[in-house]
Amino acid sequence: MTSKELAKLACDALDDKKALEIKVINIENVSTLADYFIIASGTNHNQVQAMADNVDETLGRAGYQNANWILMDYRDIVIHIFDEENRLFYDLERIWRDGTVVEVEDLK
Repeated sequence: MTSKELAKLACDALDDKKALEIKVINIENVSTLADYFIIASGTNHNQVQAMADNVDETLGRAGYQNANWILMDYRDIVIHIFDEENRLFYDLERIWRDGTVVEVEDLK
């Protein structure tokens, strides 16, 4: 599935939950982060959560066959899941080296 097809699925999932002002920005010639940014809004917290859940479920059913970098944003944490090649290429650990590395065990 192409990024354009995934963007369409995401927009449909947002529209199913009555998202407002869905805007799609093609950034493939501007950035290596992604091919598209999709921006939408909802009228209240419950609608925004329903929109996010529907996109997650819809794209999850579509699968991640071509996913090299999956970014998940959960309020105060952002999760980056890479294939090995792209993790080395983007080297986020180097970019964010001013941060403090925390061992997983220390989170418990």
